[in-house]
Amino acid sequence: MRENTTERQPKGMSREDLLALPVAVDLETSNRALGLGRSKGYELAKRGAYPCKVLRLGNTYRVVTADLLNLLGLAA
Repeated sequence: MRENTTERQPKGMSREDLLALPVAVDLETSNRALGLGRSKGYELAKRGAYPCKVLRLGNTYRVVTADLLNLLGLAA
């Protein structure tokens, strides 16, 4: 029997995954934690309407993990 290699990973992140994040994460990781799609996350970041603090570093976005955890109710 063959494995189903087209199976997608779950969208969300577990509590343990979230608490193990570094100080800042890329926008895709934050989108996954918030259940946002790639396009919607980038659109919100570009408009300055992302639900937590986003840093623009050159052509990349980084999300402050403390703000993300606070938004999700996981702040210490």
